[in-house]
Amino acid sequence: MTETTTRAPLRLACLDAEAPPLFSLWTPENGRTGYEPGVAEALGAELGRPVEWVRVPWVDMIPAVQRGDADAVLCGQGITPERQAQVDFTRPYAIFHEGVLIRRGTGIKSPEDLVGRKVAAIENSTNMKLAETFTGAIPVPFGAGSDDVYADMLAALLAEEVDAVVDDDVVFVPLGATHPDYELAFTVKTANKWGIAVSKDRPDTLAEIDGALERLISSGRLRDVWKEWLPTLDYPFGE
Repeated sequence: MTETTTRAPLRLACLDAEAPPLFSLWTPENGRTGYEPGVAEALGAELGRPVEWVRVPWVDMIPAVQRGDADAVLCGQGITPERQAQVDFTRPYAIFHEGVLIRRGTGIKSPEDLVGRKVAAIENSTNMKLAETFTGAIPVPFGAGSDDVYADMLAALLAEEVDAVVDDDVVFVPLGATHPDYELAFTVKTANKWGIAVSKDRPDTLAEIDGALERLISSGRLRDVWKEWLPTLDYPFGE
């Protein structure tokens, strides 16, 4: 479906934060840009529905769809049993591994080097679950009520309030190998599947979005969005 229609907007809950290439802060001039907004725009075009972003703190994204304030969450939602108990998910639109970011020169190279060190991650996330597997590390949860939890974690790392940050490898892409303050210590091949979350009482909405996502994958349009925003990461759904 590609023709323009007057159907209701596709309301998507998201975190309003700067985390390129995944997403950018919303601006009146440009809206949101990045891989996830690119996926959203492709979905909207496929469904003939304009995209409307419902910008809320991280902890309020799933409650927003449960309340009916948004149709779905398209914002960094790894498909986990805990989240599946609260919402239903589409098929994955991304598969990412997880990285451990440190201050440059710290010398951390492996999980064994994290013994006695403070390791930040977003609370109740797949990243926190990984942090909790590092024997002897001290997990430090971030996120409750924050408007930009990723920026909070980077600031804490720079201020030496924590020694490492765990997040999906995609969010560390723009930091690169030559960033003056940070470096990637190591990556764990966790292959986390990210999906679009929909309230359990809206099966028709789930089927509509999932069907559109299936068409984007089979047609190669999702691959095109991936290559535009994530060219250094392997496309996970075949060519």
